[in-house]
Amino acid sequence: MQEVIDGYQEFKDIDLQNYKYLFKDLVEHGQKPKALFIGCSDSRVVPNLITNTLPGELFVIRNIGNFVAPFQPDSEFHATAAAIEYATDVLEVENIIVCGHTHCGAIGALFKDLKPNKNNIHTIKWLSLGESAKKISLMHMPDAPLEVQKEYAEQVSVVIQLKNLLSYPSVKERVDAKKLFLHGWHYDLETGNILYYSKKDRMFMPLEEAQDNENNI
Repeated sequence: MQEVIDGYQEFKDIDLQNYKYLFKDLVEHGQKPKALFIGCSDSRVVPNLITNTLPGELFVIRNIGNFVAPFQPDSEFHATAAAIEYATDVLEVENIIVCGHTHCGAIGALFKDLKPNKNNIHTIKWLSLGESAKKISLMHMPDAPLEVQKEYAEQVSVVIQLKNLLSYPSVKERVDAKKLFLHGWHYDLETGNILYYSKKDRMFMPLEEAQDNENNI
């Protein structure tokens, strides 16, 4: 914990001073992020680091597996859904990025025989959002090595989450009006390379080849 406290002190003494005018502007004028970034809670995936963005430029949601549950018109507690609605309705972001990654623990867990118990009831329920990606991976490459099956499932899952986003009324309306664009990414932890999903080519390709505002659904 001391390392965390020391890090805070360094931020306060150095980084905060370097960006004091930026923070002042963000306080006075509010945030106007251009993108909602939906990423994994994995500590190795840091949205602002891999995109080299400043405070105020990304509105971030992080959860296990970078999953997006389909829209449910009820009054239950839906943290990810609430953040999606806020980003689209209030902040009016122009882009939503769903970013999966290699060596994802959530996807990896789907390939294990996890037994439900009193300590993992929420985890088991949440992981069910990735089951269809696992099934598609096993169907398309039944004889592939496990690591290959898992990486393919990671990418398939990203596409599924993009489709789930369209179940949200505010997202669908803005996408149809071409005011909002959806993007699917797959980040390689070891190389730092990012692939994006091309709807036109129906495959993941180097992000450097992506076209501006390509609606990758």
